[in-house]
Amino acid sequence: MSDCQTAADQQLAASDSAVARIAGKAALRLLSPGGERGLSIFIYHRVLEKKDPLFPDEVDQFDFDQDLRRIKGLFNVLPLRDAIVRRAAGTLPPRAACITFDDGYADNAAIAMPILHRYGLHATFFVATGFIDGGIMWNDAIIELVRRHQGTALDLGALGLDLYPLTSTAERRAAIAKLIGKLKYLPLEARQIQVDLIVEAAGAISPRDLMMTSAQVRQLHDGGMHIGGHTIYHPILASIELSAARAEIAGGKHALEEIIGAEVPLFAYPNGKPGTDYRAEHVQLVRELGFEGAVSTAWGAAPARADLFQLPRFSPWDRTALRFAARMARNLTTRAQLA
Repeated sequence: MSDCQTAADQQLAASDSAVARIAGKAALRLLSPGGERGLSIFIYHRVLEKKDPLFPDEVDQFDFDQDLRRIKGLFNVLPLRDAIVRRAAGTLPPRAACITFDDGYADNAAIAMPILHRYGLHATFFVATGFIDGGIMWNDAIIELVRRHQGTALDLGALGLDLYPLTSTAERRAAIAKLIGKLKYLPLEARQIQVDLIVEAAGAISPRDLMMTSAQVRQLHDGGMHIGGHTIYHPILASIELSAARAEIAGGKHALEEIIGAEVPLFAYPNGKPGTDYRAEHVQLVRELGFEGAVSTAWGAAPARADLFQLPRFSPWDRTALRFAARMARNLTTRAQLA
C-alpha cells in the first residue's frame, strides 16, 4: 500500500469518526437532556497491557484509550458521586456519564489511571478488600490454573466434576466457563473450599499480583480517583445470610476507609444482577450502612427519579465510532431492572 493510500485511508477514518461523533452527540442529547434524566455509567474490570489469547475480547490499553477518546467526545463525564448529587438536585448536564471499575485489579492503578489522566477523566474504583495485598479472586484462580495446566486434560473426577480436555485455546476457554458456571452460585465458604481443592488437584500455584496492593488503592485515591465499596470477599449477596451480607458490606467499607483515610460513600453489588445476585433487603442494608448510592450491572441508563441505590451500568463492546455511539444511544432507551 502506498503512503498516499495510507494517508487517504487515515483521513477517511478520521472523517467517519467526526461524522459519528457529531451524529452521536445529537442523538445522545435528545435521549440524555440533563436535569434528572439520562445518566450513563460505564463499567470496566480490567485494562490489560496486551491482548490475552484466552480472552481476546478483554479490554487492553489500546481499547481503553480508544474508548476514552470516544467517551470524552460524546459525553460530559463526571465523578459518580457528583453525578448522584446533581441527579438528585435535577442539575445533571446533557449527555452525563461516569466511568467505574469493579473488583480491584492491579492494572487499574498501573495502566488505567495513567490513561484516565491523559484524557483528564475521572473514575470510581469499587474494590473487594479481601483480595488486595496478594490475594486472588476465586474465578481468577480457576482461569489461571486452566491457563497454566501443562497436560492435555484436567481430570477432576475425584471431586465430582468432569474431565476437561485442554488441547486447544477453545477447549481451555470452554473448561473455564464450565467450572465457573458450576461454582459461581455456591455459598461463599463452600465455593472457596471447592476452588482450593481444584487448585490442589491441578497442582497449580496461583499468581499473587493480579489484584491491587493497599499502596495502589491509596495511589488511585491520591491521584484524584474515588474508591467505592465492593464487600470483602465478593460473595453473591443473595446466596448468604443477611447478617453475613451486612458484615461483608460494612467490613469492606471500613477496610477501605482505613486504607485511604477518607470516607467511602458508594457501593457496587458483587456480580450485580438485580433479583439474582442481590435483593431488596440488600439495597436496604446499603442504605443503613451509610452509603450515598450504589450501582448494579443491569443494563440501561438512570431515568428521572431513579433509585440512587440501584443505578444501572453498561459498556459497549463495539470498536467503530458509529456503532459505539449507536449502542450507547440504545442503552439510554433501556429500562433497567431493579431488585
